Amino acid sequence: MDKPSSGVAWLALRHDQPGNPSQRLRQLGLGQIPLTHDAFHELQPWRSAAHLEELLMASGVLPAVDKYICSFQRWMPGHLADITDPEPTKMIRLFATWRVLPRLRARAGRSHITPSIRRFAAEQIKHATAFLGWLGERNTTLDSCGQIDVDAWWAENSEHGRNCLRAFLNWAMQSRHCRRSLSIPAMKATRRAALSEDERLDALGRLLTDQDAPKNLRVAGVIVLLYAQPLTRIVRLTVDDVVHDGEAVLLRLGEPASPIPEPAASLLLDYIADRDHMNTATNQASPWLFPGRRSGQPFRPDHLSALLNEIGVPVAAARGAAIRQQLLEMPAPVVADALGYHNKTTTRLLSETGGTWSRYAAGDHARSPAGWAPRRTGDS
Repeated sequence: MDKPSSGVAWLALRHDQPGNPSQRLRQLGLGQIPLTHDAFHELQPWRSAAHLEELLMASGVLPAVDKYICSFQRWMPGHLADITDPEPTKMIRLFATWRVLPRLRARAGRSHITPSIRRFAAEQIKHATAFLGWLGERNTTLDSCGQIDVDAWWAENSEHGRNCLRAFLNWAMQSRHCRRSLSIPAMKATRRAALSEDERLDALGRLLTDQDAPKNLRVAGVIVLLYAQPLTRIVRLTVDDVVHDGEAVLLRLGEPASPIPEPAASLLLDYIADRDHMNTATNQASPWLFPGRRSGQPFRPDHLSALLNEIGVPVAAARGAAIRQQLLEMPAPVVADALGYHNKTTTRLLSETGGTWSRYAAGDHARSPAGWAPRRTGDS
């Protein structure tokens, strides 16, 4: 550690404090705590246990497991303990074991789990539990539940609640825990309005000039406003994704890498030279462009979203404005390749924005976005 005093202070926390590091390490050394993830998931307080667990994973002492899967497995026993009826407890345990956890592990194997995915998994469990309790109040069980019960629950709950329950009902029908003839209403898609182009440029100008705002938030906000990137992708960027090509600075989001115009390029390079959370054992030599507080982990996208909203960058609306502007100025296939979007997504968004690039051939990259720069850069 560049500044070992913080590590010494961490190890020297009062011995009477629950879960202090010295006590935990001593218990591990004596074999009183098995060196397994399951053992760590039972320890309290869970935050200190999770921090130590992640340090041990980062150093290779424990096998690497997605932190959000660990978080879900740590949360589940407490939720099950709060269910008083044994039959719903059994059903929720089966649902978590055979539907929710396998989906989380499959997602972790394909890419990575975000806080919103972890949160939605817990919401599925909570709404399934609430639904079973609601059936009990109607003197009905899951296996005798009929269409009239599903329709009544749908009418009483929000769209979010309906979407959370959908997976449980599908699983229950497929596994024959309820009637397979139940009909589940289709999901409704909703979209938030994008910023206007003037609002996008105003927000971009503030981030490029506001010396009081934290530099990591300014950089993240600029990436959203210029390149329409979701925060779940932004926090997975590494310093190696920032490419120097002669005097140009590029950001690798897709192919080709996207040029970063000034003064955004200088802001990004200044930030890389002095990133946050780099002075402890948690993130020594971290490759993440936005290192987090936890060992080996990037910044949490949900936390980053809340902080950006506080400084006037509503992420969803800003992304919508940025992708709309790029599609009005360049062909959808070029935008898709350079920004890491699926071509079908940019084609659909192009039709919604009223763009006129319908005759562009997907294989023709003569109009590469190598000269990208925000409009009215001088005004920003």
